[in-house]
Amino acid sequence: MRNRFIVLAAAMFAAIVGAFGQSGPGDIIPTPVKYTVSDALTRLPEAGDIDIVIGKKSFFSRIKRFNLEPWQVKSAYYLELTPEGMRVEAADQEGVFYAFQSAYMMNFISPQIHCCQILDYPRFRHRGMMLDVSRNFQPVEFVKRQLDMMALLKMNKFHFHLVDHPGWRIQIDKYPLLTSFSAWRTKDDWQDWINDGQRFLSQDDPGAQGGFYSKKDIAEILAYASERHIEVIPEIEMPGHNFESIAAYPFLSCLDPEGKEHLKNVQELCPGNEQVYDFLENVLSEVFEMFPSKYIHIGGDEAGKGNWEKCPVCQAKMKAEGLENVEQLQSYLVKRMEKFVNDHGKTIIGWDEILEGGLAPNATVMSWRGTEGGHKAIAEGHDVIFSPTQCYYLDYQQASDQYRAVGPLQPLRQTYSFEPIDENIAPENVHHVLGVQGNLWTEFVNQWWHAEMMLYPRLFAVAETGWSPRMEKDYSRFRTRAVALNKVLDYLGYNHFPLGAEEKDGN
Repeated sequence: MRNRFIVLAAAMFAAIVGAFGQSGPGDIIPTPVKYTVSDALTRLPEAGDIDIVIGKKSFFSRIKRFNLEPWQVKSAYYLELTPEGMRVEAADQEGVFYAFQSAYMMNFISPQIHCCQILDYPRFRHRGMMLDVSRNFQPVEFVKRQLDMMALLKMNKFHFHLVDHPGWRIQIDKYPLLTSFSAWRTKDDWQDWINDGQRFLSQDDPGAQGGFYSKKDIAEILAYASERHIEVIPEIEMPGHNFESIAAYPFLSCLDPEGKEHLKNVQELCPGNEQVYDFLENVLSEVFEMFPSKYIHIGGDEAGKGNWEKCPVCQAKMKAEGLENVEQLQSYLVKRMEKFVNDHGKTIIGWDEILEGGLAPNATVMSWRGTEGGHKAIAEGHDVIFSPTQCYYLDYQQASDQYRAVGPLQPLRQTYSFEPIDENIAPENVHHVLGVQGNLWTEFVNQWWHAEMMLYPRLFAVAETGWSPRMEKDYSRFRTRAVALNKVLDYLGYNHFPLGAEEKDGN
């Protein structure tokens, strides 16, 4: 049984990590919903002393008074640690898995664990982390390391930002140039590549820098994520951020005003061109075959529309469809692609720009430019994931003298401060808030250690907001727990930002 194997593996870590006194449920992240602790101490037991009960009436009796949604019941668990052993009760294997994550974290902090009882379940159904591998590619093993940490933090959605301006990172059989050409560039460092003229190379050219995930790689990542109850949500950008697609297949860009040549060195697909829709549908069809996720993220952000106003093909499309402006033209593309995605049994997520020109009927909005877009989408009856730049963009600085960061100061306290449900959301609409997500963009992050330094410990804060009750949040107690968990990361070989370094900035 996989659970028993992992418990034995965790017990082996005790000899390495047992340097922090004693531990208990009050020391872990995210903080549990409800727990009791005794003075008696115990250790994580061997497999024979673990009692796992799934789907029994006793568990449903424990959680009945909380009026949980079905998705919360699936993740909920009861964990009891005594000198005699450990008992786990849950409605589903997912709840059992999360119970073990709590046990692991207590064990990692110290093998001397207070006897305790924990009753726990998540606050939000989307507890996500986004990794941008377009700007700087990361190998499969790095991705799996972050999935391990997400699992420990009880996070369940991995947003895989696979394609963008600086590189296409996923195998598409119908368009081989996307990976034999647009996944490779002249410079490894993103800024150096920009300064070098943004040139792509063929995979076999001397000095080619980059990489991509084969379909076999994707299957390996998905299997690994599934074992950890993490859904992998791919992002295929449209209509902006397609410099790399157009570099490989120039017919995807707009025509010049005279209608003679396709524009070069542009990022926007041509929404007037039917070949663009063929391309997107063909790409998505292969993505659907690889990813079982209910959701497909289509981007939709930061599309410059100036060329569309001059392109004769776009203008003809607008006239034919009765569109009044280029915002409506983008909405036309998004709605058309949403229908294609829906016809395949899936749902689109888009950045909040997809609100412009009219929102697609069934779309979920990822609100990144603050929370206003999310509030508007909720008022219109759409589901929303909050990922505001001012708190959840993990490429921002954590201290004023930090090495290379794209955004202004955003220390741990600021990340922890975000509350997704505020007075702008009517009580009857709260169910449209799917959850929260932290995003790591990698313009200035091209080394594994730097990526992990940007993720941790701020991802701890995202995880706690996504799982723990609002009334249980307290920054001073959280920071103490984050310091202890940073020590665990040291022992497990992860890099992280050193808490204490941010204090000079008054945080």
